[in-house]
Amino acid sequence: MAGKKKRSEKEYILTPQQAKFVQEYMIDGNATQAAIRAGYSTKSAEVQGHRLLRMDKIQAELAAEYEKQAKRLNISKDWALIRLKKISDRCIQEEPVMVFDRETKEWVHTGEYKFDSAGAIRATELIGKHFGMFVDKVEHTGRLEYEIVLPEELVEKEEES
Repeated sequence: MAGKKKRSEKEYILTPQQAKFVQEYMIDGNATQAAIRAGYSTKSAEVQGHRLLRMDKIQAELAAEYEKQAKRLNISKDWALIRLKKISDRCIQEEPVMVFDRETKEWVHTGEYKFDSAGAIRATELIGKHFGMFVDKVEHTGRLEYEIVLPEELVEKEEES
């Protein structure tokens, strides 16, 4: 871990304005509006909100607040996944298409079925994202070694100069 500076305890303490930003951000997840409500200038609120969200100490405080909120609401990742699965399963269930027959005065099955494909797709997509099945962003880490190979005529011109 050469080159990494150890952070002091003081670096993780929020100023009162930063703490207010965290509380305001928890309301609606809008960094610009949270910055304004926390007392930052309306002219620079968008930049300040973005800057604040990139700070490690703000991220740590938001994570702690989200954890407290989940405990208060008795919500866990398992709860959300179970619920999404139930929604997906329910949306996929076939429902018979019924029409009213004026002669018999009864609802009659048309032989067709309908289901909520949009709801099923969205719930399934969220479950898949949780398990990392769909990658929106790819990060590459490590070293990349390469060699530049020039055509021979370029090398010859370079040697003549």
